[in-house]
Amino acid sequence: METFTAFFENMTSLQKLGWIFLCLAITWLLEFSVPLARADYKKWRHAGRNLVFLSTSLVINLLFGLATVGVFLWLSTHHFGVLNLVDLNPWVELLVAVLALDFVAQWFAHYLLHRIKWMWKFHLVHHSDTMVDATTGTRHHPGDYLIREVFSLATIVVFGIPLGFYLFYRIATIFFTYFTHANIALPDRVDKALSWVFVTPNMHKFHHHFERPWTDTNFGNIFSIWDRLMGTLVYDDPRKVRYGVDVLDDKLADNLGYQFSVPFDKGIKTDY
Repeated sequence: METFTAFFENMTSLQKLGWIFLCLAITWLLEFSVPLARADYKKWRHAGRNLVFLSTSLVINLLFGLATVGVFLWLSTHHFGVLNLVDLNPWVELLVAVLALDFVAQWFAHYLLHRIKWMWKFHLVHHSDTMVDATTGTRHHPGDYLIREVFSLATIVVFGIPLGFYLFYRIATIFFTYFTHANIALPDRVDKALSWVFVTPNMHKFHHHFERPWTDTNFGNIFSIWDRLMGTLVYDDPRKVRYGVDVLDDKLADNLGYQFSVPFDKGIKTDY
């Protein structure tokens, strides 16, 4: 276990960035090889817009990472948190940490992003993409991304999650983010079988439906079990889905100035 966690703890920023672009490259190749829907848009231009949001997330991630170094040191010194109160096999502790982060920092935070009006307005930017593909996974307003990071930190503290476990989770999250947003057509049987445990491309596409109640389903990031347990899972033919969000103008989906201003635009009316 020490060797395993040390690998992630010792990853350089360049290696982490390389993993991001490797996952993007793999999903892009799959999108060209086995597309779910015909990509009748300027794919490189679309990617460029979404990668602007990735750059803001990377800056936040860097600053947030520096700020949390002290938190991990404090946790290791004071043995605070759930995992420090029990004596489990290290691999079981890793599983508990991943499940906790996936539920609290992803499913629950994502659920709140849809239910609380000021949070939803930040999250609208992610849903405003009318051409969902792998790069849509990078499309998060800085406010949206920061909210998720706060929930991650809270989970780390409550559960006493070690740095190596957290970094492993982040690496896994990157893969699932691009995989589930990718415009790819897995064999139906394969996708459905995987969806019993994991979030799959077909499953996540319904979350990007342009109108409620479809938008308020399938909040999971890695594991689909949370949506099954909470009654928020929908599984159907993703080709029925129209992307975008009904309270924003589709024509402004690629207008970066507009997208960054969406959370502060009082003229945008939402249900929440």
